[in-house]
Amino acid sequence: MLIGVPKEIKNHEYRVGLTPGSVRELVHRGHRVLVESEAGAGIGMHDADYRAAGAEVGTADEVFARADMVVKVKEPQPQEIARMRAGQLLFTYLHLAPDAPQARGLIACGVTAIAYETVTDRHGGLPLLAPMSEVAGRLAVQAGAHCLEMAQGGLGILLGGVPGVAPAKVVIIGGGVVGDHAAQMAVGLGADVTLFDKSLDRLRHLTDKYQGRVKCVYSTLEHIEQAVRDADLVIGAVLIPGAAAPKLLTRAMLEHMKRGAVVVDVAIDQGGCFETSHPTTHQNPTFVESGVVHYCVANMPGAVPRTSTFALNNATLPYVLALADKGVKRALGDDAGLANGLNIHAGQVTCAAVAQALGLAYVQPLQALAG
Repeated sequence: MLIGVPKEIKNHEYRVGLTPGSVRELVHRGHRVLVESEAGAGIGMHDADYRAAGAEVGTADEVFARADMVVKVKEPQPQEIARMRAGQLLFTYLHLAPDAPQARGLIACGVTAIAYETVTDRHGGLPLLAPMSEVAGRLAVQAGAHCLEMAQGGLGILLGGVPGVAPAKVVIIGGGVVGDHAAQMAVGLGADVTLFDKSLDRLRHLTDKYQGRVKCVYSTLEHIEQAVRDADLVIGAVLIPGAAAPKLLTRAMLEHMKRGAVVVDVAIDQGGCFETSHPTTHQNPTFVESGVVHYCVANMPGAVPRTSTFALNNATLPYVLALADKGVKRALGDDAGLANGLNIHAGQVTCAAVAQALGLAYVQPLQALAG
């Protein structure tokens, strides 16, 4: 199989779909890899490194025209979708539920699109979302602490305080991978941390893990409303796989928050879990609504692209190898979790959550592949 790796073109996105090490594994298995020139240059991986690993180097047009499978990081932009063709396999993050134009474009061009974020493992976890969720959770606290500085429009407080001065109050909505890693960072910096989740089992686990250093509270609108009134930093960390995120921080709640408080919406890729959120970029990461600073960057892990690229490749490489070795039909037939990643095939929507969010017909993945 010929695997193509284009350079990411989203604003301030320097991650790359395959590292030279991953390329070497594919070439060792008898596959060919075509990498767009300087696709990894932003993180110190240059054309010579890819050639040494056995890849060809070419233009973006060549990558999209020749590749049987395109491996990316972020969702394809309109000019990339225009280059794709029927029967081509796309393996990347998609986040289609809040992005109808992208979904329509992929449906129209006839590609087979597998989304990292809906691939599951045998335990029902999200193995290809987890590494970026770990990065995003940790970054959420870093970004929030920075935004709390007066020069960034924040309250002008230090997250962990100092002896004699109370630390900042951090509220984390969601106790999954993002919320857990955000809690680790916030506790490590000395903040006063409250975490909300709806799973009692998860709350018990996190209570035991943090031994009282994190207040773990069952998530209700009333509890969240009370907590955010006093919060200095609120981190939205909720996820419904493949679906649009629920709006758990309403505009009315925001009106009662402190002026200069900060909210970080890690769920923005799935439409955001705050009613007032809209996507921002690393170039212009924040905006102010009702006196509250919003950080809603839609590709947060792109802020640390070298760490993120290696973490992502560690997770995606086994799936890339399976798809290349077996082809899409056999690979998905052998692995139900990978089949859960299939979002679009030959003009059909094959992810139930995406179909529901966009009001489109749903076809089961293996049924679509058999057609």
